[in-house]
Amino acid sequence: MKWLYNSIVAFLNVEPAGRNTPLSDLNQIAQTLRPGDIILVEGLSRVSNVIRWITHSPWTHAALYIGTPNDILDAHLRLTVSHYFKGDGSEPLLVESRLGQGTVVQPLSFYQGAHLRIARPMGLSEGDAHTIVAYSISRLGVPYDVRQILDLFRFLLPWFVLPRRWRSSLFKFKSGQSTRTVCSTMVAEAFAEVNFPILPLVKEIADGSIRFYRRNPRLCTPSDFDYSPYFRIIKYPLLGDTSKGKYKLLPWHNADELSQKQRGIYIDSNLRTIK
Repeated sequence: MKWLYNSIVAFLNVEPAGRNTPLSDLNQIAQTLRPGDIILVEGLSRVSNVIRWITHSPWTHAALYIGTPNDILDAHLRLTVSHYFKGDGSEPLLVESRLGQGTVVQPLSFYQGAHLRIARPMGLSEGDAHTIVAYSISRLGVPYDVRQILDLFRFLLPWFVLPRRWRSSLFKFKSGQSTRTVCSTMVAEAFAEVNFPILPLVKEIADGSIRFYRRNPRLCTPSDFDYSPYFRIIKYPLLGDTSKGKYKLLPWHNADELSQKQRGIYIDSNLRTIK
């Protein structure tokens, strides 16, 4: 059955050609990241399309920034990372769970050209950031849940062609709801290690006091880190710095240089609609 497993993984991970114009400045992002930050990714693969449909969010993947190998002061953690990553000691690294690969360490440069956001946990202490990073490193090598792979594959097949017992459990949920199949479990579990909130249930009881209830990490999705009021979203566009009036210096061009389809969307530098 290994050939079937590998075939399904390959099918789900197929991506179309990348964007003609990248949307994020990876160099700026690399200079800004702190250990414990989360990178949100707008994926383009088939599995990303499933997650996007279910969560109603462009963010289909979440990875945890752990710093560079040289930043990791704990000798045991540094040794573990070196077992999985053979690159330069100054390379910014992410730990992430990937379909078909399990939990891996990945250079930030892997996402060159992708649409990215930084989700920064507000007020996170240095000690807790270390605990979060240590937890994510401890998960390296843990395989991806096979059931998740099968569910995602079955989700793409027509509902009516499958016997009921083969149908994905994803169909038990309405679009927009979190499910166990599309999740950022490893990242959420890392933050649970220090009781950092993502999207907790908050209830006011009769005496006026507030109670927090921790969300099940298996039910967290990448969009939860975007929606969470406990994370600050940081954006670095590839081009187009608008600080201090710099938007006036943007190199606008005439839309008549674009394709016919694009002309219906964009206008030229004189704000004249192209017909």
